[in-house]
Amino acid sequence: MPETNDTFDFDVIVVGAGPTGLTLTIDLGRRGVRCLIIEKEPTPAPWPKMDRSNARTMEIYRRLGIAERVRELGYPADNPMDIVLATTMNEPAVAVQSYPSVAERREQIAASTDGSYPLEPYQLVSQNTIEPLLRDVAQNETPNTTVRYGHELIDFTQDADGVSVVVRDADGADHTYRCAFLVGSDGGTSTVRKKLGIRLNGRAAIGEIRQVICRSDDMYEKMAISKGRHYHFVGSDDGLVVHGDRKEMSYGTTLPEDTDFEAHIRRLIGFDCHLEILTVNTWRPHLLLADRYRDGRVFLAGDAAHLVIPTGGLGMNTGIGDAIDLAWKLAGVVNGWGGEELLAGYELERRPVGRRNIEASGWATDGATLYRQISSTYEESEGEAGAAARERLVNSFLNDHGRMHGMVGVETCYSYAGSPLVAHEPGNIPSWEFCRIEPHGRPGIRIPHMWLKDGSPLQDSLGADYTLLDLTGEADTSAFEDAFGDLKAPLQVVRMDEPQLRDFYNGSLFLLRPDLHIAWRGDAAPADARALADLVTGHGPSYRR
Repeated sequence: MPETNDTFDFDVIVVGAGPTGLTLTIDLGRRGVRCLIIEKEPTPAPWPKMDRSNARTMEIYRRLGIAERVRELGYPADNPMDIVLATTMNEPAVAVQSYPSVAERREQIAASTDGSYPLEPYQLVSQNTIEPLLRDVAQNETPNTTVRYGHELIDFTQDADGVSVVVRDADGADHTYRCAFLVGSDGGTSTVRKKLGIRLNGRAAIGEIRQVICRSDDMYEKMAISKGRHYHFVGSDDGLVVHGDRKEMSYGTTLPEDTDFEAHIRRLIGFDCHLEILTVNTWRPHLLLADRYRDGRVFLAGDAAHLVIPTGGLGMNTGIGDAIDLAWKLAGVVNGWGGEELLAGYELERRPVGRRNIEASGWATDGATLYRQISSTYEESEGEAGAAARERLVNSFLNDHGRMHGMVGVETCYSYAGSPLVAHEPGNIPSWEFCRIEPHGRPGIRIPHMWLKDGSPLQDSLGADYTLLDLTGEADTSAFEDAFGDLKAPLQVVRMDEPQLRDFYNGSLFLLRPDLHIAWRGDAAPADARALADLVTGHGPSYRR
C-alpha cells in the first residue's frame, strides 16, 4: 500500500486515453485521486470505432453527470435504431430487425414497474465523437486530473512501495514519474501488458476486415429505404454503419484492399449523392482474454485485457465496466480505507465478465457466419423455390444475424456473486443469460432500476460511495454506521418507505457498493456488522449470512 500521497507525483497513472482510460480518469478524479492520463497520439482518434454506448454504459455516464451531453453528440432521440437488409438503399427493405428509438425506449422505461429495463436507453454515438467530450470533462471539469496527449509510455518498474514510470513527451524528452498504481488501458497491442509478459489466449486473427470510412452530406436524407442505423446487403454480410451525425459512415467488408470502394458503395446506395472516401483501414478481429488483469501494482483494463469482435457492441462497453469497477477500488486504497482484497477483487470480478462477453461475441459472430453462408449463395428467382429461398434468407437475417443486437442480459445482468467483496447467499451463483434481462435483488448484481413512489428513479437517490438503502424508512442502521466509521470508509444511509421495492428486491436493507452492485441484503442489520464492513471494503474474511 502507498505510504503517503506525498511520496508520489501522482496516485495513479493511466496509459491510453480511449473511452476506458478517460472514464477511469474522470471517476478517479472525482473520488479525490490524483491521476495522470497519457496518450501517445497527439489528439483523440480521428476515425469511428465503436458506434453504440449500451444501456449500462449510459447509466454510468448518468452517474458521472454527462449522459445528456453524450446523447447530444449522437442520433436524435426519435431516429429509428433498426437494422436493415437491403438490395440497394434506393429500394424497399428486404427485412428489418426492429429496435425502439431512444424516445420509444424511454416510454417503455417510464411504463415499466418490474425492473426489466435499465434506467437509461442505449445511445448511438461514435468513438471519435465521444472521446473529445471525455477528454474535455477529464481535462477541464474534473479535479485532481492531468491529461497529456503526445506522451508515450517508454518503461516502468514496480517495487513494494510504488511504480516508477518513464514517459516520453512530444519533443522527445523523457520524464520519470512515481505513482502508487499504474493502469494500462492502451488497447489490444498494450505496451503495459507486453512489458508485464501477460499473454492473451483465445481465437486470434479471425479473418481480415476492411473498414472503409466515408462521408455523405445528403445520402441519409435522400435515401428511399427506411431509416435505421446499420444496413446489410443481400449477397454478402458487408455492412454500412451510419454514425451519430448521419453523415459519417463505416463500411465493413472482406473485399480486397485494391477495390474501388467509392464505385462499390455507390452501387449499393443506388442513387446519386455526395460520397467521399476518407480512409480505408485493415484489421483482424480477435476473441482473446488476458491471463491476468493485474501484476502487483499494475492493472489492465479495456482492450488491453480483452478483445472481442465488434458484433454485439461489447468492446468499449466492457471496458467502461472495467473502469467503473476499478476506479472506486483504487480510490479506496489511495484514500486509506480500502484493504488489499479490494484490489484483488478487480480481477476476480471483471475477468469472468470479460470471458462471458467474449463467449457472447463469439456466439453472435457464429450467427453472422450462418447468415453469411445463406446470403452469399442467395439468388432472386420466381415461383415457390424463389419464395422459399427468400424466406430462408429473411429468417436467417432476423434470427442468426440478429443475435448480435439483442444481448441485453450480457450488457446489464452480469453478477459478481462469489467475489470476496460480496456477501455469500446460499445458491447465489454468478450466471446470466445473453439475451434476457432477469432482474432480482441477490448480492452481486447491479441493483435493477425501479421507480419510487414519487416518480423518481431509485438510482438518482443513491450516493457516490457505499449506500445503505433502508426501504422501511425506520431501520436501526447504527451498527453499520459505526462499523464503516471505524474503517473511515464513506457510507451514506438513504431511507425511504417503499413497499413495492421491498417486495421486488426481496429485502428491506441493502448495502450497495459505489458501482451500484449489491454487496449484501437483509431485513435487519447482521449480528456482526463490522465483519460485513470488513468484507465489502476488502479487509476481512468472507462474511456468511
